[in-house]
This record gives sequence, C-alpha cells and structure tokens, in this order.
Amino acid sequence: MFFSYHGVHEEEKKIGGEFEVNVEVLYEEPVSVIEHLSQTIDYTLIYKIVEARMNKPTPLLETIATGLAAEIKNTFAVTKEITIRIKKINPPIVSFRGSVEVEFNKKY
Repeated sequence: MFFSYHGVHEEEKKIGGEFEVNVEVLYEEPVSVIEHLSQTIDYTLIYKIVEARMNKPTPLLETIATGLAAEIKNTFAVTKEITIRIKKINPPIVSFRGSVEVEFNKKY
C-alpha cells in the first residue's frame, strides 16, 4: 500500500490517493537447493524498487507497471515471468465507488 500522486487529472496530482501494488515473479533457480538469499529473488529488494517508483508521480499506471517489470527483470536475471497489478483505491470519479486496477504480464 502506498500513498502517491499518480493520475492524469489535476485533482489526482494535488490530493494524491492510495494504491495497492502486487508483484508476482516466476523464476528459474540456477541451483537445486536454495540455502542463501543470494541464490534467489530478494523480495525486500523488490519492495524497495516498487517503493522508489511509487514515489515518482506518473500520469498512467500502465507506465509504472511496465517500468517496474523492466527494472525487476534487470535486477534479477533469473526472472522468467512478471505480473504487476496496481490498484487505485477510491479513484476520484463522480458517482463511482470502488477501485480500478491495471495488470501487466510479461514473459521472458
């Protein structure tokens, strides 16, 4: 969950909003037994990548999702597939209750 200033409308850029980001990474391990963090994908590093990106106001969630996927792939070469979901909680749409979400999936 993040509070960020993403959106195409001026109101969104001024007041911000809540966002939920979910990242799913499928990978192929180079070893058969994982005993150290250096042998796998460090999800705390993925969180830091997402956090840094969510702090940069961007008009489109799709831009954020595709950029995150590319950065995660560049960081973790063992990545075979990435799915990024970004949900805008309570978007400022007249007479609308709920959330909107984009999903981006990339296979390598």
